[in-house]
Amino acid sequence: MQRMDDTRFPDIETPCVKICVVDPETGFCIGCGRTRTEIAGWIGMVPAERRTVMEALPERVSTLTLRKSRKGGRRARLAAE
Repeated sequence: MQRMDDTRFPDIETPCVKICVVDPETGFCIGCGRTRTEIAGWIGMVPAERRTVMEALPERVSTLTLRKSRKGGRRARLAAE
């Protein structure tokens, strides 16, 4: 298994922020915005392919938070008091 922090791959840019949870509705990682297929194939992609994926990530991540509504948190606890 090859890891992105493996010293044999020092020049591979990665959007990984080490928050690896895939949203079941969208299939996007909530940390970086990539799909499981993109994550798994990242090392094997050529730089142009990685750049294309990375250009789409900000929009993907921003839409993840737009689709969700928070249930609870501090505001809900205070309202319940």
